[in-house]
Amino acid sequence: MKLALLCLSAVLLDRWLGEPPRWHPLVGFGRLAGYTEQRLYGPPPLGPRARRWRGLAALLVLTAPAAAVAWLLAGLPYLGVAAECGLLYLALGAASLREHAEAVAAALRQGDLALARRRVSYIVSRDTAELDAGQIGAATVESVLENGCDAVFGALFWFIVVGAPGVVTYRLVNTLDAMWGYRTGHYRDFGWAAARLDDGLNWLPARLTALSYTLLGRSRTAWRCWRTQAAAWKSPNAGAVMAAGAGALEVTLGGAAPYHGQWQSRPALGLGPPPDVTTIERALALVQHALWLWLGLLWLWAGRLWWGGTLFA
Repeated sequence: MKLALLCLSAVLLDRWLGEPPRWHPLVGFGRLAGYTEQRLYGPPPLGPRARRWRGLAALLVLTAPAAAVAWLLAGLPYLGVAAECGLLYLALGAASLREHAEAVAAALRQGDLALARRRVSYIVSRDTAELDAGQIGAATVESVLENGCDAVFGALFWFIVVGAPGVVTYRLVNTLDAMWGYRTGHYRDFGWAAARLDDGLNWLPARLTALSYTLLGRSRTAWRCWRTQAAAWKSPNAGAVMAAGAGALEVTLGGAAPYHGQWQSRPALGLGPPPDVTTIERALALVQHALWLWLGLLWLWAGRLWWGGTLFA
């Protein structure tokens, strides 16, 4: 019952308070990661293997102490429960995701493409300067579906499984992957460890997220898209999540998108028309319904333990 209460409390805090407007720990962590990269990246003559070792060292330096602190805080008498709830709240991003996506949708409804491009640039890594309204909507839907895993369900999963150290490690690795996990010349080797560990940590949460989307949307279409399209996507985890999500919404995602000044071809995901403004709201609703499904199942499990008399065994 304690675990269910902690998860519900953190989700409600995220819903009511949203992302801290100032002094968010992940912002400070990002700056620390940038400094660590400068110190450990090494000179140009380094080979790929040495660069990978340096990237692994940077990953451990940044995540291991934070996980240890989270473990110590969670073990504090009386204050440990509050610390666990606070750490999970800081790791969740459902409210922030909704805020950013709704801001894009509002700009599209107003017909202000310049504003919509600027707002969507906050939640995607692609170039947004030349996107049209349809491409902006598609980018936003893709971000909502994928970040539903990264910022919501992955965090909940690792908190449920490992507790505070698990959710802290997961979110920090996820942040490092967002910073270093590019297949460019600069990060291909240095970011290899962060990218591979993020893939490993997200493998099961991604598939549970895809299953949640499948159950709560157009299930047959979602399952067919997940089964036939996910493997073609460059990320095995994002492919499963977005293929199932696109199928659940019965829209088509993917296709060409601009990255680093060049348009890159991407496989199509889903089945149906291109997304529009209303699809953004439907994607947000799908993530929200999946979140309540997870919490409901967690409470059913906790209630079974409670009534079974094994809660404190």
